Amino acid sequence: MLKVLKYLKKSWVSVVAIILLLCLQAYTDLALPDYTSKIVNVGIQQGGIEDAVPEAIRSSQMENLLVFTNEDGQILNYYTLLERGSMDEKEYEEQVEEYPVLENKAIYVLKEDISEEERNTLSDKMAKPLMMLASVENEETQEQLKEQMLSQMENVPEEQKMLIEQMSLMDILKTMPESQLEQILSKVEEQLNGMSGSILEQAAITEIKAEYQAMGRDTDKIQNDYIFITGLQMLGIALISMTAAVSIMLLSSRVAAKLGETLRDKVFRKVLSFSTKEFREFSTASLITRSTNDIQQIQMLLTILFRVVVYAPIIGVGGLLHVLRTSDNSMAWIIGLAIAAVVVIVLILFAVAMPKFRKLQDLIDKINLVAREILTGLPVIRAFNTQKREEERFDEANRTLMKTNVFVNRAMSMMMPALMFVMNSIMILIIWVGGHNVDQGIMQVGDMMAFIQYTMQIIMSFLMISMISIMLPRASVSARRINEVLETKPSIQDKPEKEQKTFDESKKGLVEFKNVSFRYPDADTEILTDIDFVAKPGETTAIIGSTGSGKSTVVNLIPRFYDVTGGELLVDGVNVKDVPQKELRKRIGFVPQKGVLFSGTIKSNIKYGKENITEEEMKKAASIAQATEFIEAKEEKYNSPIAQGGNNVSGGQKQRLSIARALAINPEIYVFDDSFSALDLKTDKALREALAEQTQNKTTIIVAQRISTIMNAKQIIVLEEGKIVGKGTHEELLENCETYRQIALSQLSEEELKQNGKEEK
Repeated sequence: MLKVLKYLKKSWVSVVAIILLLCLQAYTDLALPDYTSKIVNVGIQQGGIEDAVPEAIRSSQMENLLVFTNEDGQILNYYTLLERGSMDEKEYEEQVEEYPVLENKAIYVLKEDISEEERNTLSDKMAKPLMMLASVENEETQEQLKEQMLSQMENVPEEQKMLIEQMSLMDILKTMPESQLEQILSKVEEQLNGMSGSILEQAAITEIKAEYQAMGRDTDKIQNDYIFITGLQMLGIALISMTAAVSIMLLSSRVAAKLGETLRDKVFRKVLSFSTKEFREFSTASLITRSTNDIQQIQMLLTILFRVVVYAPIIGVGGLLHVLRTSDNSMAWIIGLAIAAVVVIVLILFAVAMPKFRKLQDLIDKINLVAREILTGLPVIRAFNTQKREEERFDEANRTLMKTNVFVNRAMSMMMPALMFVMNSIMILIIWVGGHNVDQGIMQVGDMMAFIQYTMQIIMSFLMISMISIMLPRASVSARRINEVLETKPSIQDKPEKEQKTFDESKKGLVEFKNVSFRYPDADTEILTDIDFVAKPGETTAIIGSTGSGKSTVVNLIPRFYDVTGGELLVDGVNVKDVPQKELRKRIGFVPQKGVLFSGTIKSNIKYGKENITEEEMKKAASIAQATEFIEAKEEKYNSPIAQGGNNVSGGQKQRLSIARALAINPEIYVFDDSFSALDLKTDKALREALAEQTQNKTTIIVAQRISTIMNAKQIIVLEEGKIVGKGTHEELLENCETYRQIALSQLSEEELKQNGKEEK
């Protein structure tokens, strides 16, 4: 898979942008539960007061507060005392507008330059004193403490006890001896130490809220402002997350599409470099599947791969850290339980579905192969009335693919309900455990809500990883199949540029076979043995023999469709292995046994090998190939359309256009591999006569079955079972080669052979 992903380097800018945007999205998504917690805990439960640090407090109340702490100086250091005489008129009016109590009493206001760290420290220092103050101000608590204090005063006169009963508890504490006060406060502090920090802070905030009300501040406005501002911040973060998510999907789709384009281009270019050997190893159907379906699998994977590789780990780890940092750790086991449940479900699916994923691509290959065979051979199927048999063959391949797909989809369809069941069960468990914790004062409602959100994020991250791990094996199979194509070294390759040779212009057009032998890859026996002849410029060399004697194989060696396995094949005095394939094939006009046309027009097909030829040269090539008559008969003439594969022209017309295409490039060597078989005798003769004039200084090699086509050749090569059994002119072979004589007599009578021979001369 990594070998395929290396082609992402063309889109590295987009990849970097995706990674950065994913980090931004993960950061914003992890921040949202904190804001939910703040709205519930601070905005709703605490009335918009964030911590145990009052923004302002009456001087009298500050004095009461300092009774319960030994850190008077450190606390007062963070506050500024505001009095009527310490401010100018304008400043006084501004402060009175915010703190109406300032008209009657001095107040302490928190300094503006306090840092967040200092504020946290101050909150820790003031939380317990504020709670103690709140307890002392509570009437029920006051009565209980007074009774407790009076019960301990056995030797105190009744008059003094009555006086103490009339005093406020706060006044009593102020008048107490310091040692006795410390003793009482230490007992209260012991009780407070057993309480959680959140409960202490909430009690302190309740006291702050009461103080604000006593000062005339609008506590409802404080609460509404906090909720509104926090909500706006939350909305802004959500918008950033949404924008990042949309941008990520757009960029990911673009990167995936670009990779798909690159892979298709690489695979196609690689296939173009394949020799016939490689095409035998990879079937055409398989190559089509690898170029389409396999690349599509990788493209689909890549669209979500970045989210899993970058986003899911950040969300998973980040969510876990947030839970451990901001929530009570007693519920962390729930996350471990959720992850374990998800992993178990995914492992079960892996064991069941993964083998089928690997099988799917091979089944797609098979159905493509069957469909291609049936569609290509449809005329033969109809001719032999075997439609039913082929339908059954296709149905079998189709049914096998369908059953495998259904099995995989059923297995996968079970995953989402199972995972949703896990998620909902975990949510219920969190509410159950969290509800008890809230009831016991261990955690706040907002913290429980944030815990639920973080847990869902963590589970979703593992879900995403499990989804990608399910898609990954199938994509890995596709990547392996693509790599098989890309890493296959063509058996026919050019030598390094330094080792390449140039053609000998003094031997232009000369084709020499020197004891050439050939065997197909992995074959046990040789197809050709000791092929030795020379085809000279200005002469026609014909090759004839029975079916399977190796005629087409011989001419396929000339343009290096195969490489000889023994001996040497020279073109223009140079071994074909020592020159670039492109330069070699420029010198050869090859007409294959099966005429192949491309979708387009007659003009585009004739100009296929050389697009810059003139209209006159194109028409001349068509005229020599005896194609002018049927071209001119068409309404659009040379602009007449040619269907895919040339299906809208006859076999003879297809062969003539293939010949015209070879003539149009005006090569020095013509190779006709049984290219006249679909022509009638009259057209065959006319074409050969026109061809003889065109190729006076050219080397012409013709593979043919008809004796009449090759009777006038300067040299005729007779093949039998891959060996040359005869070489010479028509007359010489009739006298000296029994194989040639039998082929000739099977087509013409002895009188016709002699008569035709005289006419050709």
